Amino acid sequence: MEWIVLVASGMLEAVWATALSASKGFKKLWPSVVFVVSLVVSMAGLAFAMSRIPTGTAYAVWVGIGAVLTVLLAVVRKEERLTVARGALLALLVASVIGLKAVS
Repeated sequence: MEWIVLVASGMLEAVWATALSASKGFKKLWPSVVFVVSLVVSMAGLAFAMSRIPTGTAYAVWVGIGAVLTVLLAVVRKEERLTVARGALLALLVASVIGLKAVS
């Protein structure tokens, strides 16, 4: 159960990071609301996951999932380009997250 919550929390990290950017320094209401809500839920899920998963592993997985999804959201929104090098590095990050789960 902790791993499922951790993955969902990592996904919410991408939501709050994207909403933070869209809030334009908290000048836009709804992106700011989405940021706060998703941040609180994401942190609560991370805290719950850390009750059974070692802190370093949980944090690395949470950040890795959030980072990869944040980049992919930016690519989908045409805010960033996905080059071959960036794609390969993101794949390596995903492989590292899977590796951390495998050895935990």
